[in-house]
Amino acid sequence: MAQTKRKRRSKHRGNAAGTVESRGRTGRKPTSQEQRKSSSASEREERRFHEPSWKGAATRAGLASVMLFVLFQVGLAGEKQSLASSLLLALAAFAIYVPLGYKVDRMFWERRMRKAGRAIPPRRTR
Repeated sequence: MAQTKRKRRSKHRGNAAGTVESRGRTGRKPTSQEQRKSSSASEREERRFHEPSWKGAATRAGLASVMLFVLFQVGLAGEKQSLASSLLLALAAFAIYVPLGYKVDRMFWERRMRKAGRAIPPRRTR
């Protein structure tokens, strides 16, 4: 005999992309830890909109230059370089990476600001 009772259907629906969208939160109230998670997510979101700085670009360029120096000293980039030539190449890379990194960060930051509909503050003159 055929089954007469239908199986209970899930209340979750998948969309075309395959993600499951559930209805709103029901049941118990969120705990304080769960509420803090949502505030940390908003803090993370706000961090994306901080204006790029030369200090951040210099830090990133310094790390990249140190890694490049180590790479030349270990000899993974072909043959092992002398200490002076490795240092000179790392300093040249640092001098190129700082302004280039700042300009790229600024370009992407301005794009994010425009996409979010936020006003781009005028550049500060020193």
